[in-house]
Amino acid sequence: MEPAVVLDGLRKSFGKTVALDGVDLVVPAGTVYALLGPNGAGKTTAVRILATLLRADSGRAFVDGHDVALHGDAVRRVIGLTGQYTALDEALTGRENLVLIGRLLRLSAGDAKRRAAELLEHVGLSEVAGRSVRTYSGGMRRRVDLAASLVGRPRVLFLDEPTTGLDPASRISLWELIAETVREGATVLLTSQYLDEVDRLASRIAVLDQGRVIAEGAPWELKAKAGGHVVAARVAATLVPAAVAALAAMGPVRSHQDELTVPVHGEAGLLEAIQRLHDAGVAADEIALRRPTLDEVFLNLTNGRGSDARAA
Repeated sequence: MEPAVVLDGLRKSFGKTVALDGVDLVVPAGTVYALLGPNGAGKTTAVRILATLLRADSGRAFVDGHDVALHGDAVRRVIGLTGQYTALDEALTGRENLVLIGRLLRLSAGDAKRRAAELLEHVGLSEVAGRSVRTYSGGMRRRVDLAASLVGRPRVLFLDEPTTGLDPASRISLWELIAETVREGATVLLTSQYLDEVDRLASRIAVLDQGRVIAEGAPWELKAKAGGHVVAARVAATLVPAAVAALAAMGPVRSHQDELTVPVHGEAGLLEAIQRLHDAGVAADEIALRRPTLDEVFLNLTNGRGSDARAA
């Protein structure tokens, strides 16, 4: 099957700022593919180029087999886009917004109304379809915004941080809608600052840092690259500096709330950590070996620069 999205040596600069520095990616059709990276890593720039909103300085990009620089019209016919901010007319109702999108996509008046009704039912907003969008909550607006990107039944859907600022219930609702969209045959390219979201939805992930791909693979593959396991230890607050010093020789020590973690390879790492803490006179309240979270993988890969990306 032909890939849904291909980036080949893509470069883009804004003045002296390099946003993309030779990015190569292949997104399999019918999957959710995630782009992760700190602020300024190039995620949104890549999405905007793929959606024909920006032109690359060099390199090539293809969506559903179409060159985005040469065949923009063909690309726009097969994609949907939900940006970081909702793009709805607040003076219109939810139904009117979707009908308007349908008419702009050259659906007949009847087809546009039927498609709007179908999508509003799909996102659970049929009962408020006749209300002005300005009366909607943030989660409701986001669901309508995503529905708007689905009016044209896109083959490829670009979602740029679609759940930012939403409450947990609204995020879960959107996750279900995204999963359903993929089951119906679409491909989703997702950027997100919620690593639990990416871990749940994405079959493959590319980590961007300073405009380059620094890691790519399935979530479990990236976790394996981070060491396979982490030792997690809880110690009294007064003992944290001594514990960090004792464990630092094993790898980068991360501190989150009252837990310290360090990447290791298997049970030998746990035994070494216990010995090092003992030798330093640090008594751990708890210490255990576990698989790393995607959050920990991300921070390790970006050397701690991913401060904007946290699991919710």
